[in-house]
Amino acid sequence: MVSNMRMVDLIEKKRDGKELSKEEIQFIIKGYTDGSIPDYQMSAWTMAVYFQGMTESERAELTMAMVHSGDTIDLSAINGVKVDKHSTGGVGDTTTLVLGPLVAAVGVPVAKMSGRGLGHTGGTIDKLEAVEGFHVEIENEEFIRLVNENKIAVIGQSGNLTPADKKLYSLRDVTATVNSIPLIASSIMSKKIAAGADAIVLDVKTGAGAFMKTLDDSRDLAQAMVNIGNNVGRKTMAIISDMSQPLGFAIGNALEVKEAIDTLKGEGPEDLTELCLALGSNMVLLAGKASSAEEARKMLIEVMENGKALESFKTFLSAQGGDASVIDQPEKLPQAKYTFELEAKEDGYVSEIVADEIGTAAMLLGAGRATKESEIDLAVGLMLRKKIGDEVKKGESLVTIYANSNDVEDVKDKLYSNIKVSKEKVDAPKLVHEEVHFQK
Repeated sequence: MVSNMRMVDLIEKKRDGKELSKEEIQFIIKGYTDGSIPDYQMSAWTMAVYFQGMTESERAELTMAMVHSGDTIDLSAINGVKVDKHSTGGVGDTTTLVLGPLVAAVGVPVAKMSGRGLGHTGGTIDKLEAVEGFHVEIENEEFIRLVNENKIAVIGQSGNLTPADKKLYSLRDVTATVNSIPLIASSIMSKKIAAGADAIVLDVKTGAGAFMKTLDDSRDLAQAMVNIGNNVGRKTMAIISDMSQPLGFAIGNALEVKEAIDTLKGEGPEDLTELCLALGSNMVLLAGKASSAEEARKMLIEVMENGKALESFKTFLSAQGGDASVIDQPEKLPQAKYTFELEAKEDGYVSEIVADEIGTAAMLLGAGRATKESEIDLAVGLMLRKKIGDEVKKGESLVTIYANSNDVEDVKDKLYSNIKVSKEKVDAPKLVHEEVHFQK
């Protein structure tokens, strides 16, 4: 490493819109991670990036510098092409619970590293822990053995993956530099690459419940991540999907596990099923198990219909200590004490369901964490009875509320102010907007 580099010169260089070299980016990330570059200089640099952007090669170098700031997971002992899926978040995002067993059922290895969720409902791990006994605290050797045997396992995040990203994200959060596409894209991709995947399918959300509210912004982010992935040797593609309303019907941990079971049987909500088939067929394609997305899709529908997808879920749950009998007896999942119906106040058509606010209503019930210390109530949540475009009669249920307290007035108020009913018929939003592939 060149020792005569100075951070002030690199801030100035980026401020003036010039391209930083690989060595300069490595110097910045290493120095910030080990504490030799202070927060105030890093803040100035992230603000310069915010205004000046980064070139394709700078983005790739930043991503890899963050990957190498900590541990990386070696999945080479797992046979086949390891495909990971990443969603940029959303409400009622049950896709991982469905996709894992679904693509594993056609022979694609799914070695998933998941975190716990902060926000509306739990992360994938919290949802899976609604199944009694299920745990993700397994050793790496065991993790690799399970993926080789069953094609699927989920492990908790290791302590020291991408420490530079964690530190940088905290800084961006308090310096108004979160919304920078190069910084968001390299943050997400560094975690996926450190986790050892050979290929990555991204589900980039767009709309009211998404981080990126407009299609243009979502497209820019998707293209940035796809290009980074391919530029550092990982086959990567993205799907831009709608998050103007929650995905599926269930919002809450045990409720989402039940919905995942229904979907794997081919009896799930139409939008959730469609998105899982769209993402899953691309995972199968990138893994080299099919010659076209159409062929991959047929394979996935077949394992839903012949019961193999559900068997794959059972095997996965029991291999990690979970009580797989919940698949045939979902009433064994945590149950809420009370249910309440949110009744429509008028006839009409559902015209708007503000996804993130509906997520907040689920959090008020205890389905998610407001802070890291919050306890999640796995039984509570919401079940949508109507989606955008559906007709509704006065007195009909819009949402069923599952609660462990009989005081849900604040939740009802939140729901009423964020589910709009209009006299005119409204079309359901388009679910999959477009696919994004590598552009050289």
